[in-house]
Amino acid sequence: MPVSATFPKPTIMPLGDSAVLVRFGTSLSDAANRATIALAALLDAAPIAGVVEIMPNLVSLLLRYDPLLTAPASIEGELRLRLFGLDEAAEASQRWSIPVSFDGPDLDEVAAALGISTAAFVTAHNANPLRVLATGFAPGFVYCGLHDGLVLPRRQELRASVPAGSVLFAAGQTAITATAMPTGWHVIGRTSFNNFDPTAHPPTQLSAGDRITFTVAP
Repeated sequence: MPVSATFPKPTIMPLGDSAVLVRFGTSLSDAANRATIALAALLDAAPIAGVVEIMPNLVSLLLRYDPLLTAPASIEGELRLRLFGLDEAAEASQRWSIPVSFDGPDLDEVAAALGISTAAFVTAHNANPLRVLATGFAPGFVYCGLHDGLVLPRRQELRASVPAGSVLFAAGQTAITATAMPTGWHVIGRTSFNNFDPTAHPPTQLSAGDRITFTVAP
């Protein structure tokens, strides 16, 4: 009996003596990402005893546990019980509108590589709401997607630093930086939206599963 009629079959594997990885795919897909978000929501609502940290990624979820409190077999058993309820897990439903100044140094090059005008790219980019696929990598950093038909690999050269609020594009995704950082993504614009405040609780506003509508900043 499959653990879900909707989501991909997961692979559960131990990592060392204090972690377990649940992987729904080896490459990014909408279904694998939704499954990861759904499992994270289930584990947040019904924690597994002995688990001390849950770290979801784009298509997988890492659980760190205290080996003095529980065993890998127990963790795997509890995971399988929760996976049977994956279809009923509620996805985050917050909706956001984020204005972007589309004036990034790579904007025209991105549009040309896709074979469309810059104006057409901006229109296509903003046409549909995007889900927040994952958060992390750097404080407040968010991955949004997936774009339908707008797919371009990352740049071949790394930029040493882009400022907070940079709007990035690559691999069918849009990302937003919340701190200055290096990147190999295409920089297509900037936003005043701030997704990281270390003094706030929680320090970030956006969560995996949220939906973002990008607009052209006035």
